[in-house]
Amino acid sequence: MRVTTNEVGEATPPVQIITQARSAVQEGGNGEAGSAQADFLQIESIVLNLDAALRVHARAHFFSWTQGLLQSLIRHELLICTLCLGKPPAFRADGFSMTTPEPNLFSDMFLRDTAVAPALLKAWEERRYQPVIIDVGPAQPPLGSGGFTRELERLGATQLLVHGIHDAEGRAISLFTFACRPGSASQRQAYLVQLLAPSLHAAWVRTQLTKRAETTGDKASGGSVLTVRELDILKWIYLGKSNFEIGAILKISPLTVKNHVQKILRKLNVVNRTQAIGKSLELRLLNP
Repeated sequence: MRVTTNEVGEATPPVQIITQARSAVQEGGNGEAGSAQADFLQIESIVLNLDAALRVHARAHFFSWTQGLLQSLIRHELLICTLCLGKPPAFRADGFSMTTPEPNLFSDMFLRDTAVAPALLKAWEERRYQPVIIDVGPAQPPLGSGGFTRELERLGATQLLVHGIHDAEGRAISLFTFACRPGSASQRQAYLVQLLAPSLHAAWVRTQLTKRAETTGDKASGGSVLTVRELDILKWIYLGKSNFEIGAILKISPLTVKNHVQKILRKLNVVNRTQAIGKSLELRLLNP
């Protein structure tokens, strides 16, 4: 890949590249502008996602990226990231979702239903490591009617888009399972997940390397520092309430709520409400 540089030889930031490309599209003729604009928006989203992946260094960052910006490319209700360790592989899984309050329930069920991970891995390998789209249900192979399938049906996400990363000998290293609404996963999304898989893998592995140290430090400074009022506000943030709505529920002013929210963000060492939700779920500060 060629790296764009500026006049002094420094790498041009992705946002500047996008701005330059947008200007070029707008300067084109009217006949070409429509299709060029559509193509540009897709490219813009890809570049922004690749850049966001580079900024992931903790589980909360990964949650915010995959359940935020990544949804613009691969719309999903649940993402399960799986590490494949050894041969035959032992699996380690983690779930991420803004749709369900208990993504860990799905990752636990994913591992507990021992036929699921090997079946998905086999389906991916049989496609010569190309993305595979699988419809799940009681009568649909290869997952059958176990607990994981039932939970996907309850969530309404019965179409799986599966892709991963393998080593030079063809052994799977990681597997990413996007659970989508029926009909959401197409060949376009399969291409996009193939494009983004290396970034997904690298970002998630970084969170695994820092997970122990981060969890140890955050548990010491997270739950013990948040006040009862802040934990109460955090719960309403998780349920999607605005500052105005939280103020009405708790009978305090929206400005007071805003001040509490800013304190929560500082104490959890996050920059927005979505990251606060991800961090609080990870630290078990919320009990959905």
